[in-house]
Amino acid sequence: MDNIFEVKDLSYQVGEKRILKNISLNIKRGKYVTFVGPSGSGKSTLMRILASMISASSGEALFNGKHISSYEPTKYRQRVSYAFQQPTLFGKTIRENLEFPYEVRGEEFDEAQVVKLLKYVNLDESYIDKSVNDVSGGEKQRIALLRNLIFKPEVLITDEVTTGLDSDNKEIIHSILNKFNQDDGLTILRVTHDDSEIEQSTDKITIKNGEVI
Repeated sequence: MDNIFEVKDLSYQVGEKRILKNISLNIKRGKYVTFVGPSGSGKSTLMRILASMISASSGEALFNGKHISSYEPTKYRQRVSYAFQQPTLFGKTIRENLEFPYEVRGEEFDEAQVVKLLKYVNLDESYIDKSVNDVSGGEKQRIALLRNLIFKPEVLITDEVTTGLDSDNKEIIHSILNKFNQDDGLTILRVTHDDSEIEQSTDKITIKNGEVI
């Protein structure tokens, strides 16, 4: 199994503060890797570098053997998708959110595919035309996650996406992530402080004070 990410001696600094210090690690394709460590240790900063949202101060970050900076950013983010802790739904309806991945690729909305995906997260087709104001926090997170997965990326980065959710919503999100990882070979990088998620993880990387330990 080859490496989808190679990080070599990577650092990130803001002013005099070094947030990441000489990080080196490899992520193999198809793995489900959980990043753990104290709050403020640099986990999310590393994820944002891997997602091409910010650039490292020094060192290298390679995706499929090429520098992340060498990719066109919009195309890269279709291949490496980032799911945030606080889901944001835009526009007025769920449909607008689920149409968006098709629009940016110049493709026609495939409602049948979207209905199938909604069922994966225990939502029926009636949700397509609901107002974004008429869904719960857990439903918003599920819909936002589907927006990332309608066109399966090569990598999905999830940054505390189950924080604040009840056990039912957590289980639904765990289920769809496991399905995409196991059935479709999606590489997943997860940041979490949830003890049960950490305990169930088989691949863990610990970051403390900006360093891999």
